[in-house]
Parts: sequence; structure tokens; C-alpha cells
Amino acid sequence: MSVWKRMTLIFRSKANKALDRAEDPRETLDYSYQRQLELLSKVRRGVADVATSRKRVELQLNQLQQQATKLTEQAQKAISVNREDLAREALTRKSALAQQIADLEAQHAQLQGEEEKLTLAQQRLQAKVESFRTRKETIKATYTAAEAQTRINEAMSGIGEEMGDVGLAIQRAEDKTAQMQARAGAIDELIASGALDDASSINAGDDIARELAALSSQADVEAELAALKGGAAPEALEPGGAILSETQAEQTKDQA
Repeated sequence: MSVWKRMTLIFRSKANKALDRAEDPRETLDYSYQRQLELLSKVRRGVADVATSRKRVELQLNQLQQQATKLTEQAQKAISVNREDLAREALTRKSALAQQIADLEAQHAQLQGEEEKLTLAQQRLQAKVESFRTRKETIKATYTAAEAQTRINEAMSGIGEEMGDVGLAIQRAEDKTAQMQARAGAIDELIASGALDDASSINAGDDIARELAALSSQADVEAELAALKGGAAPEALEPGGAILSETQAEQTKDQA
């Protein structure tokens, strides 16, 4: 297969796919119904034209028949007054009219036959158009219902284009949330175990020193509170971290 043929085949296949995607069966059915209505209208006009021609021939035929009847009466009247020459002239004219009447009768019969055929064709076409219209509306209603059901199913299942994007966004948000929660939990565990120092406690000593400092601060608070109340001095804190009584604290000072 040549390159040009392959390009033509690809173009045709893509164009056919695009047209198939753009085609709406409801619009196609409406267009077909409109064309059938136009054809039916043409047939009706044809029937009307034939009927008009037949009626015109009937009028001409009636006129010729009236003239023939008049000529017959004139011939009879001429014979009654012994004018054979006038009677012969009237009968001659009647004979010419008889030929025209015969031709018009044949034409009238032909037109009447054509009118009957066209009328029958019109009736059949009209019945076909009515049947097509009923079927068209049924197909359109079924297609609309199927389209709506498909969209509803796509929305509920999340396989639609828009719902698919929403689903991906929700999935990404859930993944990021889970990742942040896991990171926060891991940091909390590291801080609790002491593997990761709190930034506010940097250069504040080790964990033992920090605990002793906290106890000393608590003893100072208790001492100041007792002084405010006018009570006894609070128990002192020995270097090892244990709380000493007042007597033990004095002995410690003497030994020092």
C-alpha cells in the first residue's frame, strides 16, 4: 500500500469517526421526516395539478357538448323552414365538434386515471410518513432515555469525564492527607522518644539537666509561695534531685 493510500485511509477513518461522534440520531430522523414531508407535498401538488387539468378538460367538453346540442337544434329548425342548406351546415359543424369531443373525452379519461394513481400514491406515502413519524418519535424518546440513563450511571459510577476528574482530585487529597498524618505521627513519636529534640529546647542541656531544672523551678515557686503565706520554708532540693527537709538542708550547709 502506498503512502498516499495509507494517508487517505487514515483520514477517512478519522473523519468517519468524527462524523459518527458528531451525528445525533434524533437530528437525522427529524431531517429524514422533513424530506418525506417535502416529497409528500410534491405528490399532493401533482395530484392538484392533474385534478386542475381534468377539470379544465371537463369544462371544455361541456362547452363543446352544449355547442353540439345547439347545432342539432338549429339543423332541426332549418329543416322545419325548408332550409336544407342551413341544416347541412349545422350538421357539418356538429360533426367537427364530435371529433373534438371524442378527443377531449379520451384526454379526460387519461387524466382521471392519472389522478386516481397519484391519489393512491399520495395515500400510501402519507400512511408511510405517519408510520415513520410515530416510529421516529418512539426512537427519539428511547434514545433520549438511554442517553439520560447512561449519564446517570456514569455520574453514579464515576466513570464519566468530569466525575473522573473529581474522583482523581479526591484521591489525591486523601493521599496527601494520609501522608501528612503519617508524617505528623512519626514526628510526635520521635519527639516523645527523645530521638528528635524540640527546637525550643536546643542548647538547653540533656534530658536529666532539663528535668532537674524543672524541679528546681518548681521548688522556687513553692518557696516563694510559702514566703507569701508566712509559712515555713519549703523543702530544699538536694543535688541528686531528692527533696530534703529543713534540718537536712542546714546539715548540708554545715558540712559544706
